[in-house]
Amino acid sequence: MAENGFESMFDGKSIHGWDADPDFWRVADGAITGETTPAHQPKQNTFCIWRGGQPADFDFRAQYRLTGGSAGNSGFQYRSIERPDVAKWVMQGYQADIDAAQMFTGQLYEERGRGFLALRGIYAASFGGKKPGSLGSVGDSDTLKQFIKNQDWNDVQIVARGNTNGHVMCVFLDEDAEHRRKDGLIGVQLHVTPTGMKIEARNLRIRML
Repeated sequence: MAENGFESMFDGKSIHGWDADPDFWRVADGAITGETTPAHQPKQNTFCIWRGGQPADFDFRAQYRLTGGSAGNSGFQYRSIERPDVAKWVMQGYQADIDAAQMFTGQLYEERGRGFLALRGIYAASFGGKKPGSLGSVGDSDTLKQFIKNQDWNDVQIVARGNTNGHVMCVFLDEDAEHRRKDGLIGVQLHVTPTGMKIEARNLRIRML
């Protein structure tokens, strides 16, 4: 079924429209691919950044596959900024978290910011600089975990609208005016992982709301 209003973010063949360290990122088998080995690691988490805009309210959809050791970690950044003061291709902001052990997959994390914002299964909120807290539940964490496919392709959806940043497995209401962002960059994370890992992303598309 066609998805009305969606714009493709990746041509499936080249890194065109994206910006990343070519030492760690490439296009392979129709997917944006970031990979490390035990002997080849970035100095810090490094990102593949979409240069197609800095969307505010949107519906983002993609497929990802995380393979390698159990310490593998990645995520999709959104409403984020760059941190050239740290290093090139470093991002700060909201992250739809992913990990190989499925401890963090489905939660909302803020890279280089407030840390854990909404755990899997939780509807959370932050008000006036206070630590994020739970407003309710959107499902049992262990039950939701069963939908995640290990070492295989998964679908991910991020809906950002106003101050509510939600994705399939958690919802976060950000009323912290000092720290929240209303727009920003989108990117894919390659985490520093001693054992090495590979993250692949394909079929990336976006619809502005």
